[in-house]
Amino acid sequence: MEAVKVLQKRILKILLIVVLVIIGLAFSFLENPKPFVLGVIFGAAISGLNFYELGNTLRSAVNMSPEKAQGFTALKYFLRYIVTGVVIFISIVAPYINVLGTIVGLAILKLIIIIYNLIRSKEV
Repeated sequence: MEAVKVLQKRILKILLIVVLVIIGLAFSFLENPKPFVLGVIFGAAISGLNFYELGNTLRSAVNMSPEKAQGFTALKYFLRYIVTGVVIFISIVAPYINVLGTIVGLAILKLIIIIYNLIRSKEV
């Protein structure tokens, strides 16, 4: 399980670096970057927290019986989706947060994981 924590930290560090790069690009190319940047930060923060919670869920589920683990992981899965929905709703309603920025922030982590695994599969 220690390897999972190390991988989690590595991916979250990459997320932070990518978010900082996107923020730099936003300030370089957008006329009013603040709403977009706030959206990216908001989305990436929630995405990172959901990813961290997923790791905690899986670590807990390993020690449960199969039936209990299935219900537990399903509940946590739906809670993460509800949180994501609330985040998107807030970014739609709040005028100071850009919806596109929030969606970019939510999607970055998934892209990082896909690219990270593609690179690692080539190494193996």
